[in-house]
Amino acid sequence: MSDLRKIEIDGRVIEVDGAMTILQACEEAGVEIPRFCYHERLSIAGNCRMCLVEVVGGPPKPAASCAMQVRDLRPGPEGQPPVVRTNTPMVRKAREGVLEFILINHPLDCPICDQGGECDLQDQAMAYGISASRFREPKRTVEDLDLGPLVSTQMTRCISCTRCVRFTTEVAGVSVMGQTGRGEDAEITTYMGALIPSNLQGNIIDLCPVGALTSKPYAFTARPWELTKTESIDVMDALGSNIRVDTKGRRVMRILPVNHDGVNEEWLSDKSRFVWDGLARQRLDRPYIRENGRLRPASWDAALARAAEALKVAKKVAGLIGDLASTEAAFSLKHLIEGLGGAVECRVDRAALPAGNRSAYVGTASIEDLENARMIQLIGTNPREEAPVLNARIRKAWLRGAEIGLIGENVDLTYDVAYMGDSRADLLKLLEIDYKRVLEVPSVIVIGQGAINEADGEAVLAAAMKVAELTDSKFMVLHTAAGRVGAMDVGAVCEGGMAAATEGADVIFNMGADEIDIEAGPFVIYQGSHGDRGAHRADVILPGAAWTEEDGLFVNTEGRPQLARRAAFPPGEARENWAILRALSGALGAPQPWDSQAALRAAMVAAVPHLGEVDAVPANEWRPVNSRKKPAAKATFRNAINDFYLTNPIARASAVMAELAALEKARGQKVAAE
Repeated sequence: MSDLRKIEIDGRVIEVDGAMTILQACEEAGVEIPRFCYHERLSIAGNCRMCLVEVVGGPPKPAASCAMQVRDLRPGPEGQPPVVRTNTPMVRKAREGVLEFILINHPLDCPICDQGGECDLQDQAMAYGISASRFREPKRTVEDLDLGPLVSTQMTRCISCTRCVRFTTEVAGVSVMGQTGRGEDAEITTYMGALIPSNLQGNIIDLCPVGALTSKPYAFTARPWELTKTESIDVMDALGSNIRVDTKGRRVMRILPVNHDGVNEEWLSDKSRFVWDGLARQRLDRPYIRENGRLRPASWDAALARAAEALKVAKKVAGLIGDLASTEAAFSLKHLIEGLGGAVECRVDRAALPAGNRSAYVGTASIEDLENARMIQLIGTNPREEAPVLNARIRKAWLRGAEIGLIGENVDLTYDVAYMGDSRADLLKLLEIDYKRVLEVPSVIVIGQGAINEADGEAVLAAAMKVAELTDSKFMVLHTAAGRVGAMDVGAVCEGGMAAATEGADVIFNMGADEIDIEAGPFVIYQGSHGDRGAHRADVILPGAAWTEEDGLFVNTEGRPQLARRAAFPPGEARENWAILRALSGALGAPQPWDSQAALRAAMVAAVPHLGEVDAVPANEWRPVNSRKKPAAKATFRNAINDFYLTNPIARASAVMAELAALEKARGQKVAAE
């Protein structure tokens, strides 16, 4: 039950929850309170003192609004609401003093600081500070930290707000950062100079209110006001994190998170944040045709004519849809291939996801359900690698008291789990448990792709859904491919899976499926953005746009359709994926019935109406899978991702991801002392 209290802020009386801090109440009243250490998603430190306000009738000194709750304020002598003032001479003088103190040792190197133009200290010094300092002594210096290839450090600029320490400890779940020393000797450092063993460490760049922590790959390449900013969707995992793509001219310069409470809050994984350099490397920027065993550049007309010729004479055609394909591209390829009598397949990892049953290939749980759950059962998944930001949500639930069970590889997930084994037999034991206690609390069962991409995947999925039914739990399928759910929604699947689709095929149209090997024999048409495994096997290459270079709809792992927007243009002669398929259909003499992406999307939404409900999570009817077979009891679960940083063609083209993968490999090797 909420404890509503009235409070007067700068002459305006509002009613807020008594558990709110004065700072939060001021935000409710529309009053801006400056801050450095306070952050909505981190614990309260109360150490910068920038958020000082005056509490009328309280002690004759300003109070830290981030650390005092509304319920702690005394009412007036006749029961009037407590009065808070945020712009009195006392408050202004206090803020000026705080800023003067902070700037005593802060180097004034704004012209060469990467944070310039988007720096909290810079902005607040202008808004609340004074124009001169009384400090004349030499400034202190602090030795910089080596945090690896992602985060650049200039620790002399640090103001000890401890946001980075609290984030790595509380959200990322790694206790390697802290503060040593006191007074002038205080400094933020890592334990024994260690690197931060987390794939969420890039978020401390956003959290740092000064220029102490900046992006190393982005350093000295652009200023904020030079960049064109486009809000979009991340495709490095299936979470669908909301992002902002910053471009300078035609080139992507950086990727930042955008707040979305229902999906990624305001965090972003390191792969999603730093993969942007891979968008400019190993790109396919012109069509190619293989002649005499070698690929040669060709014109679009020649490449389309060669692809159409092969498709016309083929007895059986198959279409494969890769992990990064947009829903429109999947729908268009399905229309093209099925029009030729062929079949398409998006489950290229052979996952046993049943077509047409959304409760089985998406589930019934939302991402926010995980945060509010009291019991979570993980089956055959490592969310720390498969969806790091989602893993932070599960950790958040654990910090609130949730119990986490794990069946699968015994890995460090940054929170305590009840480890229940790694075999199918351990999953079957769940069917024999008395679930009275579980039924009393909100619970979620999460199954990963590693659990269902083996030969007995359907039986494993059926068993997991049976457990969900017995426990009255919500059910979530954690995907690893950003384009998979959308492709499943439009029916880009073949009965019998990959084997049935490709067996005996004369021509295989490979749209960005770079994680598989296609055997010798079929004629392969490859459509994609990078010169990866699929392009090496191709007989015709049709260069397509990457996800930042075209508009597209992606459906995330909870079934939420979201729009990725074009931030740049494809390089060279590369074209948008839907336009390539439309042109190829024309070369086949059966042009698709749309001449624009808007018309294509309208046709897709007409066929699958829920895809038109952007940013909404449709409710899925519960339809448990019934399998005639039983899981192979002795078989063990293997997680879907082996190398977090090299999971797709864009990541494999990135020099930053290659360096991170090498560091991760070196960290996993034992040294002699061990």
